[in-house]
This record gives sequence, C-alpha cells and structure tokens, in this order.
Amino acid sequence: MIIKLQQGIPTELKENILKQVEAIGYKANEVITQESHYLVAIGKKDFDIRHIGQLPGVADIHRVSEDYKLISRKWRVEPTRIDLGDGVVVGEGSFSIMAGPCSIESEAQIEQVVAHLKENNVKIMRGGVFKPRSSPYAFRGMGMDGLKMFHRICRENDIKIITEVMQVSQIEEMIDYVDVFQVGARNSQNFNLLDSLGEAQKPVLLKRGISGTLEELLQAAEYIFSHGNEKIMLCERGIRSYEGAYRNVLDLNAVPVLKEKTHLPVIVDPSHGIGLRDYVESMSLAAVMAGADGVIYETHQVPEKAFSDGQQTLNFWESERVIERMRKAYDLRESF
Repeated sequence: MIIKLQQGIPTELKENILKQVEAIGYKANEVITQESHYLVAIGKKDFDIRHIGQLPGVADIHRVSEDYKLISRKWRVEPTRIDLGDGVVVGEGSFSIMAGPCSIESEAQIEQVVAHLKENNVKIMRGGVFKPRSSPYAFRGMGMDGLKMFHRICRENDIKIITEVMQVSQIEEMIDYVDVFQVGARNSQNFNLLDSLGEAQKPVLLKRGISGTLEELLQAAEYIFSHGNEKIMLCERGIRSYEGAYRNVLDLNAVPVLKEKTHLPVIVDPSHGIGLRDYVESMSLAAVMAGADGVIYETHQVPEKAFSDGQQTLNFWESERVIERMRKAYDLRESF
C-alpha cells in the first residue's frame, strides 16, 4: 500500500496516520523524495483502504501488490518525465537520443563528439571516465580529471552529461560534474550504491544486469526510489546467453513489458545490446518501434582507434544517419 501524504504535513497528523497503519497490522516505511512524501505500508491483512484514505493529511492512497511499489504503474498512471534542465526532458511525449564514446579519451575527442552532437541537435552525451573492464590491463578511464574536462566542454556547448559511477565513494566527488549517473550492468544489484544514489538526488540511468530479470531490474529501481530519488530511467542493454554470433541478446520484449509495469522512462542501448556496429542502426530503429522513450548508443570519430568498444561504435556518418532515421521512426510511431 502506498500512502501519499500532503505536502508540509504537520508532525501530529503524520504520527496519527502511522498509528492507524500500525493498528491494522501493517509496517510503514517513510519515503521522502524530490517530489513528494510517502508511506509505503507492508502487510497482508485485508481492510477497507478508505479507513486510511479519509484521515487528515492523506493526499492519496493505493493498493500495490507487487514487491516493487513506488515504481509501479498501478498507482502512478501518469508517466514520469525527468527534466534535466535547459529544456531537456526524458520520458513519454518525446524521444531522447544520448550518444558519445564508450570512454572519454582526450580534450580533442570530446570537442569533436560535442560538435557532431550539436550539428544533429542531440542534447545528451554519454562518456565513461571510470570504466569497469573485464581485463585489469584494459583502459579504465581518465578518472576525475577526465570528468572535469568532459563537464567543462559540455557546459560550454549546452550538452548534458551521462557517465558511469562504480562505487559509493565516487558519488560525492562526481556529483557536481554530471547530469545523470549511470549504473552499469555489473553494478545493477550493488545495493549500497543504489541506496546512496537514492540519497544523492541526481537522475540515474539504471542498466539491466548482465543476466538480470526484469523483476530484478525493477527491484533495483525500487531501492533508488525508496531512498528518496524519483528521477530514474531504466535501460535495456542486452542479456547474456549461449549465442555467440553477437555480444548480447537485446531483449526488446522488455520495452513494452516495462512500459506496462512501471511509470519510469525506458531507454535502450543497442551498442551493448548487440555489440556489432553493422547492426546497431537496425536495433535502434527496432527499439523506437517497440516503444522506447530513448536510445543511448556509442559514437566516435574513428571507432577503429577507440580505446574501448570500437567494434560496436558508430562513426559520425553512421551516427548522423541513425539519428535521422530514429526521428523519422518516432514520428511514424506517434502517427499510429
């Protein structure tokens, strides 16, 4: 059960609501977010919710049977739209394109990618400065120096930044230099990190785990929301299978299922999803038609020279083409 409290509720009214919830055998968990004040009440006893809903200080009340409650579409029918500032909004009613290299490599590289994005009216740039790599000998990013350079150039050009955070200790030093924290597939069930990102009050792009189920993805998002952060985007980035013809299986089934289950925006990463440059465009267009709220993909001026993930990265000509075609596909989808 989710109880939405009135804004600025007096302490005595909140305490009375808590007492009434406990009286029916439910345990209430208080959640205060950027947007609202909630009580998430857990219990199994059947009762008339009007008994709680009519109490002074209650703005709204809903039954939600799933274990993930705050992110469920059963109580919040209106989809979440995340405002990144300067007119950049992610969620239903628009289609967001996020593009950039796998890894930030140099000032010249950032400037070239930013120029490419501006030419194509793309407002969000991806780029990793802390990189989780399978091999300890692979390039692992430029760290905070790279992030500060990334931030400076993007700010000068009105571009928003999305970059990966790998551990709790990085959040504080990164927070002033990012617009969206990315949680990678390897950290999708790092619950200490998710808790801390809930408290950080910065938008989060949460990627699906390498072999994670949708239930696990939704539960991970609930961790972030329950610690105070409503600004969450879910990202389908492919799951591991026995197939060796491509990097991962991009599960586009997940898009309509997630859109039905949650009010959060759903983003698709075709670069990691299939892992082969020749097929990124096809999977991007398929993601649009499946109902995604946005696509995040990798682009680099010379993919063959990229420090990481060059095999799945589009060059600027390919990137410009996929941007144009995704926008046409989105217009077609919206005309149905």
